[in-house]
Amino acid sequence: MSKWIKLVALAALGVFCTAAEARPPPVDAGADAHSLHARAPSGSKDVIIQMFEWTWDSVASECTNFIGPAAYGFVQVSPPQETIQGDQWWTDYQPVSYILTSKRGSRTSFANMITTCHAAGVGVIVDTIWNHMAGVDSGTGIAGSSFTHYVYPGIYQNQDFHHCGLEPGDDIVNYDNAVEVQTCELVNLADLATDTEYVRGRLAQYGNDLLSLGADGLRLDASKHIPVGDIANILSRLNRTVYITQEVIFGSGEPITPNQYTGNGDVQEFRYTSALKDAFSSSGISNLQDFENRGWVPGTGANVFVTNHDTERNGASLNNNSPSNTYVTAMIFSLAHPYGTPSILSSYDGFTNTDLGAPNGGTGTCSGSGGTNGWLCQHRWTAVAGMVGFRNQVGSAALNNWVAPQSQQIAFGRGSLGFVAINNADSAWTSTFTTSLPDGSYCDVVSGQTSGTNCTGSSFTVSSGSLSATVPARSAIAVHTGQLGTGSGSTGSGGSTSPSGSVTVNFAETATTTFGENIFLVGSISQLGTWNTANAIALSSASYPTWTVSVSIPAGTTFQYKFIRKETDGSVVWESDPNRQATAPASGTSTLSSSWR
Repeated sequence: MSKWIKLVALAALGVFCTAAEARPPPVDAGADAHSLHARAPSGSKDVIIQMFEWTWDSVASECTNFIGPAAYGFVQVSPPQETIQGDQWWTDYQPVSYILTSKRGSRTSFANMITTCHAAGVGVIVDTIWNHMAGVDSGTGIAGSSFTHYVYPGIYQNQDFHHCGLEPGDDIVNYDNAVEVQTCELVNLADLATDTEYVRGRLAQYGNDLLSLGADGLRLDASKHIPVGDIANILSRLNRTVYITQEVIFGSGEPITPNQYTGNGDVQEFRYTSALKDAFSSSGISNLQDFENRGWVPGTGANVFVTNHDTERNGASLNNNSPSNTYVTAMIFSLAHPYGTPSILSSYDGFTNTDLGAPNGGTGTCSGSGGTNGWLCQHRWTAVAGMVGFRNQVGSAALNNWVAPQSQQIAFGRGSLGFVAINNADSAWTSTFTTSLPDGSYCDVVSGQTSGTNCTGSSFTVSSGSLSATVPARSAIAVHTGQLGTGSGSTGSGGSTSPSGSVTVNFAETATTTFGENIFLVGSISQLGTWNTANAIALSSASYPTWTVSVSIPAGTTFQYKFIRKETDGSVVWESDPNRQATAPASGTSTLSSSWR
């Protein structure tokens, strides 16, 4: 069926609005649009953590224990309303009522989570579903609500949904047809008639219920499938102004674009996610200086991320299984660059099973700079948390002093407040950088933080605006005026060393292998092969499944490392990000024990 014939058929079936039900025009992205939303970055802390599948009680605990003290601005939590039953993560996106009882917890625990996070200085953004209800024929929800596909007692009836009449069902077939995309069903999910007065009022009622409990913002799931004017109308009915971020995934050549939605609030810019994957995986990062001239959503209205819950599963982004530390260095870049409002995903392992729900009953657990019980806790990773402080410190300062000596190496400043150098190449990068920073000694927030007047990681000296450093392969350094201090040794090499000679560091890695596979060690310093897998150090399997090796390393050296598995055909498998990090003792020996991840 041609596009034109399909449009005529849809009109005949009543998909188009009548004159009496005419949808309002798209909201202009100019000054009037700001009455509809308040951007989250209006404060000094703008970084959002997507707490994917965390229970309300565990989000509350983490707000108190880490997120607030680490100066994150917001948490984005999973949809809180009643949904279909099931352990799969995607069941959270099939609502059956607006009762605030879900796998994440009760209405009381949801409200307590918001109050607790607010007390820690953290705002709460709620993932919200306005486009559809469930995609199954009938059932009973988490809170006991019975339903059929188009009948949700006390909420919606058949007339409250779009029925576009395509054969054999109502699913979207042609994404080049904007009407079809916004009135037919997305994978059988009952499509709400957001062009009708009743549905708009009921969705606004749900939104206002969330706001009454203290929600600071809403993420609008599947916004692409709702006309811009419908969203604007619903937002106009909210009792107060909150932050809005809209999911609009754009396919090349499609008539519905993210830019159409900027008048309603921020828009999640998936083209940014794709660009970072391509740049850090292959094409080079030197083309990442400017995002404002690509036809994308302007940076002042873009919500950006290296990965989210969808893209880490569907191969559309970098993720924790990406090789060569690219996932971490891309997050460092995203937090350092001024474009957009950044979100950091905090999720769980095992996402290669695309249906897998949260581990540990959904109770998120972290320890130190990582996760436990199957959780990754990316927001706690040393480099990520350090770069949140960097972003808070540099604020809106302009990007300056950009250099890119080759396609996989970039460095740039943020005014006179911060400077970052990212090395996506396979060998170390030694250079003297020009910065606008005041003279002084700065802690590298990628490798550590400030402890009194000392740095727990490396430190660097800026003199007359010059900063000399060696940036390890597949890593980065970053300094800012809010983290001053001195490392344990030299302050210009990226790995602090003392003059007291070398010490022995014992490595013990527990890893299960098959016949012919072997475990190797590689890292950021020459003693560990400078990230060159050809120079990786073989571990002994004498204590299998624990593999061991002892390496002589200069005393006091801070270094990063990883284990790799070499297959029988010579191919290399890296363990998951982030890089491991350690500092060799000033004297004696040390042992670093870990398990393959």
